[in-house]
Amino acid sequence: MTSIDSTPLSAEERKALRNEQAAAQRAQQLRISKSRAEAEGRAQVVPTAEGWKQEMGADGRPELQFSTKRRVSQPPTHLADLSLAERQTKLKELGLPGFRAKQLSVHYFQHYTTDPEKMSDLPKNGREELAEAMFPKLLTEVKRLETDDGKTIKFLWRLFDGSLVESVLMRYPGRITLCISSQCGCGMNCPFCATGQAGLTRNMSTAEILDQIVQANRVIAEGGLGGRQHPDERVGNIVFMGMGEPLANYKRVMNAVHRMVAEAPEGLGMAARGITVSTVGLVPAIRKLADENVQVTFALSLHAPDDELRDELIPVNSRWKVDEALDAAYDYYVKTGRRVSIEYALIKDMNDHEWRAEMLAKKLNARGRGWVHVNPIPLNPVPGSIWTRSEPDITSKFVRRLDELGVPTTLRDTRGKEIDGACGQLAADGDK
Repeated sequence: MTSIDSTPLSAEERKALRNEQAAAQRAQQLRISKSRAEAEGRAQVVPTAEGWKQEMGADGRPELQFSTKRRVSQPPTHLADLSLAERQTKLKELGLPGFRAKQLSVHYFQHYTTDPEKMSDLPKNGREELAEAMFPKLLTEVKRLETDDGKTIKFLWRLFDGSLVESVLMRYPGRITLCISSQCGCGMNCPFCATGQAGLTRNMSTAEILDQIVQANRVIAEGGLGGRQHPDERVGNIVFMGMGEPLANYKRVMNAVHRMVAEAPEGLGMAARGITVSTVGLVPAIRKLADENVQVTFALSLHAPDDELRDELIPVNSRWKVDEALDAAYDYYVKTGRRVSIEYALIKDMNDHEWRAEMLAKKLNARGRGWVHVNPIPLNPVPGSIWTRSEPDITSKFVRRLDELGVPTTLRDTRGKEIDGACGQLAADGDK
């Protein structure tokens, strides 16, 4: 075979040869993976989707979108997009005293309202125009689906440009969690995720991200989450595990996080430790997150410990490999002191073999003990996919093997799958 570096080859020929060699390497890795699975007595399923064609690049790999393919507009500036000082500046530009910023912030972040009729501490003359200027309409509720006796609610929201996103509100004993979206669609192209099948429309704004929380708090205050248990209850835990790759919308997501933890009335006054930011493995952004000096929980959606399978399940693995992602996750722990979560969707005959549990434990333990916690979760069904969740006995073996090897592991509770509101199921389909 002619060398890639030999002079007779053109640039296009060298690129084609590299792609050919990479494909041969992937095929060899897959053969090794299959042989290990056969040794365990179960088949290794090759990733395939039904009813959906995965977008592929010129190199034959799944196509990734880190930005929108076309220029899109963002919503008008909302109070939640601004710091308290910036709100004061904007009001002065409107010819109003700066102290109104605090009053408006209290109404939004503490009373969860944008209704001028409820803002009796503001002058009646011009109150409606002021509310319109500072609270442009961001999220309009299209549909609400409930399950678990009203303790789980999935919201379908329409944004200012017609884009649709979803969020899921869940009541657990002693806490309320909201799973929020950070993008309209997602560009990471993971074939087992309903959101990934839609592609990326645009990033959500800081205020659009925050408004999901404010509107959820309003629903709770009105008794809409299975009744109110005490007058001050609100969302206490946030997980960025809705639609989108949070770290691909880094600036707006982090602005939202800073607003979540800011003391009222500048923000929501939430505990940083109750906020989980997840990623499929954008290594440079993970390292940037570690320098933010905000004690959020970091979650890495790994789903496979070996590059040969993760290349297929998580296309971004073609950019940053398993060990690179785990090194960045470990460094997050070192810098922040916060234990990292490893998310692992258990897919039948795909990534649930015991040898993969052993490989995962080996890689995690090689970086130390006490720095990580694994959250396996049986795959939630997605339309257009032939994959399904691991059998209960296989799930138990996988979890037990990690425990035996000294890796703290908790099988994660699944909420909302009956209403397509569980992890990986959010597709913002207005027809459902």
